Amino acid sequence: MARKESTFLGWPVLRQLATGDLLGRGASVTSRRTREITPRTTTADRVVQSVCAYCAVGCGQKIFVKDEKIVQIEGDPDSPVSRGRLCPKGAASEQLVNSPTRVTEVLYRAPGATDWQTIDRDTAIDMVAERYLQARDNHWQDVDERGRRVRRTMGIASLGGATLDNEENYLMKKLYTASGAIQIENQARI
Repeated sequence: MARKESTFLGWPVLRQLATGDLLGRGASVTSRRTREITPRTTTADRVVQSVCAYCAVGCGQKIFVKDEKIVQIEGDPDSPVSRGRLCPKGAASEQLVNSPTRVTEVLYRAPGATDWQTIDRDTAIDMVAERYLQARDNHWQDVDERGRRVRRTMGIASLGGATLDNEENYLMKKLYTASGAIQIENQARI
């Protein structure tokens, strides 16, 4: 049956009656515009499997990429963790990477300054490493107040967040322990 949607005969109620779709749950209530829409997932050049970065659950994601830009993120039905489901934050993670307000440069505000300045990534990494080592060295303890050998620093503490996955937490724990830090915690335990 040809659909005439621009005339009175194309009115959805008449299509429902003509096709026997009295409850209006079938194709009779679908507009021409809706039928012509193609999902972003069908236009993707490739699909990349990933893990959602929002919490430590590790829900599987299928990331649809077109022209090297993420066009859609959906739950991965092959994931034994989430079985294709995503929470509202995970389902909206495409907006996280494609947001026009996303900061994509390293910003630095010097002590006492009121404005941020853009610096290159290597400079920022060097600044963090220098301050990390300085904090470690300035607060290093070889022995405690009873003379026991402790070899630790009280100048470094870590509070991990739920957006870190197991691998990141493992590496952070290794880094901080090797640095002599003992104040290592995760927000999931607090």
